Amino acid sequence: MVLIVVLAGVTLIVASATATRLHGQATIPNTPAGRALRAWLDAYNSGDSTRAATFFRNYAVEDALRGAFAFRRMTGGLDLLSVQLSEPRHIEFMTRFRAGPMVGYGAVEVSPDDTSRLSGYLFPLGMNVSVDDIRIDAPIRARVVNRLAALLDSFYVSPEVGKRMSDSLQARLERGVYDRYANGASLAIHLRADLDEIAHDKHLQILYTLLVRGPEPPPATAAPQRRESEANCPVWTTERLDGNVGYLRFDGFVDPAECGSTIVTAMTALAGTRALIIDLRENAGGGVAGSTPLLESYLFDRRTHLSDVWFRYTGEIRKRWTLDSVAGARFGGEKPVYVLTSAHTLSAAEELAYDLQALKRATIVGETTSGQAHATFEARMDDHFEILLPTGKTLNPLTGADWEGVGVVPDVKVPATEALATAQRLLRDKLPH
Repeated sequence: MVLIVVLAGVTLIVASATATRLHGQATIPNTPAGRALRAWLDAYNSGDSTRAATFFRNYAVEDALRGAFAFRRMTGGLDLLSVQLSEPRHIEFMTRFRAGPMVGYGAVEVSPDDTSRLSGYLFPLGMNVSVDDIRIDAPIRARVVNRLAALLDSFYVSPEVGKRMSDSLQARLERGVYDRYANGASLAIHLRADLDEIAHDKHLQILYTLLVRGPEPPPATAAPQRRESEANCPVWTTERLDGNVGYLRFDGFVDPAECGSTIVTAMTALAGTRALIIDLRENAGGGVAGSTPLLESYLFDRRTHLSDVWFRYTGEIRKRWTLDSVAGARFGGEKPVYVLTSAHTLSAAEELAYDLQALKRATIVGETTSGQAHATFEARMDDHFEILLPTGKTLNPLTGADWEGVGVVPDVKVPATEALATAQRLLRDKLPH
């Protein structure tokens, strides 16, 4: 699993006027970036949902910082090993999972205009990795930048924007802009920042890791591994609220090929309710591309055209429809459905909200979503560098558009914290007593 954390949002001021140390670990400098890093680590490592909620309630935190908390159980928290680069508004550091020897490399950057706005990343590097293991030289830098430029020019979803990014990267390389980045993770972080200045595409990511992908399992072992994967699938939260209203919350879409039983179990449990509330407010991790049709199939009585995805590099258009049949019972196509959103709802979760809104199958309540619609694939640029490259555009058959850059605009706009209560109130007015 590749964990990519894009930090945004907050600076907490600590009482001490000197550099601080976190649980005997590496010293965190008392700079705006250092204080932001400490605040994030404190909230993340607490493992306390109340403290995390307070953190998110008090500070404007963007998508991936919230998404990182979904991996808290897997990491067990993070120990700060070292600070690799410290500037007033930019800090780079290495961490270790408390649950194991996985080492990560991260960065936090504070906006010069607003100390409550941050950006950054956290890459999992590999087991027991040291800074010497991630050093790179000039030939590697040139090879990565040139390969990245070629991929963007040839495959990025917008040819014009792809060409601009390609030309900018090569010009920066020729001027020696990237000479200062002596390790691979740092180069990846700054390449991503440079591309963001042009594309503003949140799905466009530069990845760096020493992890090696294993080969596909042979057919003889595929079934046992599938069963093990299903055993590790998440359990989606389902409840029956007052008035026999179903409530479904999940913070990331699962791969139906591996965890389809998660969706089947949840939707079957709620099939007999009078109405359904789907809570996507903390779905800041999106999920597997194309994972929404299975869930949506439970919400319609007949085969329904959901969306089309156009791919630049082939010109192919892939049509997405609900499934003709599903396991268990359908919720059906007539009972009320409300979808709760926040500014951190992204990608596959936005696709669900956009589809249901366009088809007038659900009422969207909450905040305008993140605005990440492009279809992507991963391409290797060098031994340890990859790009998550947007190459496809999602087109709704009814609107002829998507939510890229603009988000899904709710039918009922309220702060995310008030969305559930608002949906319940609307349902009380709508349902017969």
